Amino acid sequence: MSSSASEIVADTTHGRHHLKIDGYSITKATLPTGEFLKSQPFSVGGRRWAIQYYPNGDPSSHKGHISLHLVLDDAVAGEVRAQVQFRFKAEKKHALSFLQSWGRKPAPLKLGRVEAGEDGVWECPNFVKRKTLEESDHLKDDSFTIRCDIIVVNEFRADGGPPPAPAPRSVPVPPSDLGQQLGDLLAAYKGADVVFEVGGQTFAAHRWLLAARSPVLSAELFGSMREGGAAGAVRVADMEAQVFKALLRFMYTDSWPLETAEEEEFAMAQHLLVAADKYRMERLKLICEDKLCKNIAAGTAASILALAEVHHCHELKDDFENLRSSFPSIVKELIAKCSIDAPAQ
Repeated sequence: MSSSASEIVADTTHGRHHLKIDGYSITKATLPTGEFLKSQPFSVGGRRWAIQYYPNGDPSSHKGHISLHLVLDDAVAGEVRAQVQFRFKAEKKHALSFLQSWGRKPAPLKLGRVEAGEDGVWECPNFVKRKTLEESDHLKDDSFTIRCDIIVVNEFRADGGPPPAPAPRSVPVPPSDLGQQLGDLLAAYKGADVVFEVGGQTFAAHRWLLAARSPVLSAELFGSMREGGAAGAVRVADMEAQVFKALLRFMYTDSWPLETAEEEEFAMAQHLLVAADKYRMERLKLICEDKLCKNIAAGTAASILALAEVHHCHELKDDFENLRSSFPSIVKELIAKCSIDAPAQ
C-alpha cells in the first residue's frame, strides 16, 4: 500500500488603510443618499485601491446607515481575490457590533474579475447606523476613523507535504488449510479413540473433536458413556452408513460432502438434516434447509414439508408460505396428492 501527502498554500499580501472622517456632521448634511466621498488611493498587493464613504447610505434601502465601498482604483486587467474587513480604529470590545465584513457576499472571500475600464467593488452598505455612531465613543470632535484591512490572494499553489511513512512490509499469508488437515486426520485414523458402528460399517474418530462440534455427542462421549466405562463401539441404529460418513466429514472439515448427482444431493440433504437436528449442529441444519428450499416442487413438496414440521425448520416453512402466494396451483396439487395418499379412516 502506497501513501503520500501534499498541501494547498495561499500566497497572500496583507495591507491596512486608515480613513479619517473629519467634519462628520457636515458630510451628513450635504451629501444625499447614494452619493459618496472618495479617499486618496493607496496600494496593497501591487494594486491601487480607494474607499468610498457614503454618509447617508448606499443604496437608499440602507438609509440611516453609513455605507463603505472598497474599490479597485486602477485599470490593470486580471482576476482579483481579496478578503476585506471594515472596522473602527482602536475598536473596543463592546463595539464588536460595528464589525461589518465582506459586503453583500456571505462568504469571506470575494472573487471579482477586473477588466480595463471596469471597477471591482467590495460593498459594506450597512457598516453602522448613524444614530449608533453618534451615541458611541468612536465619534469625537465630530470625527471618527475607519480601519480597512485587506488580504490580497496572489496565488494558490500545491506543495509537497512531508515524506510519507514507509509502507509496512507485507507478508503473503495463504488461506487456512485447517479443514484439509483435520480431514487428513480423519482419513488416517491417527489418534482415534472412539469407534462408531453404523449400518454394518465402523468409523474411527476423535472424542475431543466430536464433543467440540456437537453438544449431544459431548454429553454422550464425556458423560454417561465415559462414566459407565463403555469400551466397545458406539452403535448408531437410526442412520445409514454413507450419511454418517458425510456427517463425520462435515464435523472435521466444515464442508458439504463431495459433489454428487442432483437427486443424490437432494436425498443426502434430507438425511443430513435429520442427523443435524439430532446432534444439534445448527449450521449444518441451515445448509440442508437451503439446499432443500431450492428443490421445492410438486414431487418433493410433501417430503420437505414433513421434514420442516418434524424438525422445526422455520426457513423451509417460510418458503412454503412464499410458494403458496407465488404458485398456488402447486400447493393445490400438493394438497390433492396428500388427500389421495392419506389412508382411509
